[in-house]
Amino acid sequence: MSLASERDSEQAEWMQVGGGKVTRRIVLGSVLALTALFLVAPLVLIVTSGLSSGVGVFIRNLSEPATLHAIFLTLLTALVVVPINILFGLAAAWTVTKFDFRGKTLLIVLIELPYSISPIVAGVAYLFVYGSQGLFGPLLDYFGIKVMFALPAIFLASLFVTAPFVARELIPLMQVQGTDEEEAAVTLGAGGFTTFWHVTLPNVKWAVVYGAILCNARVMGEFGAVSVVSGNIRGQTTTLPLQIELLYQDYNVAGAFAAATVLTAVALVTILVKVTLERYGKASSAGAGH
Repeated sequence: MSLASERDSEQAEWMQVGGGKVTRRIVLGSVLALTALFLVAPLVLIVTSGLSSGVGVFIRNLSEPATLHAIFLTLLTALVVVPINILFGLAAAWTVTKFDFRGKTLLIVLIELPYSISPIVAGVAYLFVYGSQGLFGPLLDYFGIKVMFALPAIFLASLFVTAPFVARELIPLMQVQGTDEEEAAVTLGAGGFTTFWHVTLPNVKWAVVYGAILCNARVMGEFGAVSVVSGNIRGQTTTLPLQIELLYQDYNVAGAFAAATVLTAVALVTILVKVTLERYGKASSAGAGH
């Protein structure tokens, strides 16, 4: 009897004894309980607290000028940052997976660096670079360019913390795919851009979409780095997460929970969209395989 057959026989005996079923129930019950306690309960509390005073009060809280501006600024940041990160992720993944060069490992480390650095540390680093007393501060002041405590700082901080998201989705996939198709296209006379547009991009389009969705969710929910570089100026440089903190500090609990409900809704929609697209992508891949 082969080793695989012995393992299958032992597993069947274990299932017959009933230990496997009991173990599964214990593990499943533990996971469900922890999920309900640490994930579902806080989300439900946010939504119910936001709507506890009625739909009218909820809408009125969201209609406050400062909150509306925070929502607008959050959306604007996402509209600027996500496309840039898509381009950066594609370029970085293409470079890492399609070319051999010295320093490739270092480049991968730098791409993934924002995962390891605290967002607050990143915000402080930007202050030392672009602040009035920073490395480029005097030069920026000389030309009248304001970066810190203004909109550009929010963009820069958001770009930093979300830089790896698209690249991390693309690099493993493109490494598995290899370079055979690109080499065949080049052999047939295709140029670099043509090869990328018609060969590489169609093979990784779903990974690009997944990375963009995750990047968008992180941009809208980023707090630490943005809180440092924006100055948290009411009605000017407060994104929605910062506005939630300000409302809570002002003891406007209903307004804080109403704004938090918006971010919660964005997170839930993000998850649903990602799951739907993953299923659609798998179905499309299976159909293409047949």
